[in-house]
Amino acid sequence: MPERLRRAAGAAVLALVLPLAACGGSSGAADDPARADDGLYGAVLDQPYTVPSIPLEDTAGRTEPLSARFDKPLTLVFFGYTHCPDICIAVMSDLASTMARLSEKQAQQVRVLFVTTDPARDDTATLRAYLDRFDPSFEGLTGPLPDLVRAGDAFHVAIETGKRLPTGGYEVTHSTPVLGVVPGSSGDRASVRVVWTEGTSAAKLAADVQDALADPDLLEPA
Repeated sequence: MPERLRRAAGAAVLALVLPLAACGGSSGAADDPARADDGLYGAVLDQPYTVPSIPLEDTAGRTEPLSARFDKPLTLVFFGYTHCPDICIAVMSDLASTMARLSEKQAQQVRVLFVTTDPARDDTATLRAYLDRFDPSFEGLTGPLPDLVRAGDAFHVAIETGKRLPTGGYEVTHSTPVLGVVPGSSGDRASVRVVWTEGTSAAKLAADVQDALADPDLLEPA
C-alpha cells in the first residue's frame, strides 16, 4: 500500500466503499518501499473496529455471536456472495493462495471467514460448496439480511441490493476489503486492526500475515 494511504486510512478507510478485486518466520519484506511506515502493505487502523455480538449461522449449522468466532491470533474476513461474477472469486482465490504460502504452523493460527451479503441465495450448504472450491478450511457465515447489514456496518462494509440482471437474478453491491481481526483480551471484544484493499496480491497479504504472527505489536494502533 502506498505510504500516503497509511495514516489516511484513519479517515479514508472509515468510509471503505472500496472494491477489492484480492514458509515460516518473517517474510523478509520489511524493507520493501511499497510497505508503509508500520512495515505492512495493509493499513493498520488508528481506531480499530469492534466486532459486534450479532448471532450468525456457520456452515456447520451452529449459530453463535459473531464476536465469539475470533479465537485465532488472526482472522481474515471478507464480505461477499456466491453469485458474484468476478471480484469475490478473485479475492477468495487470493486468500486461498495466501494460506498456501504459510507454513503449517502459521496456517493453524489463521482463520478465513466469508460473510455472505446475499442470504436469500446463500444458505449454509451453498456457502460450504462454494468455499470448498477454494479451501475446505474456510468458514462461511449467514443470517437474516438486517443482521448481516448490521455486521457490515460494524466492519465498515456497505451492503446494498444492486441492479436486476437480464437473467432474472440480481447483483449485490458491497465494499470489498479484506479485514484482519485479532481476538479480544481483558474482557474486550475482538476488533478489526488492519485492512487490505483491492489489488493487494496474495504474496503481499501472506507477507503481512507472517509478520503479524511473528510480531503482534505490528497490529497495535499508533
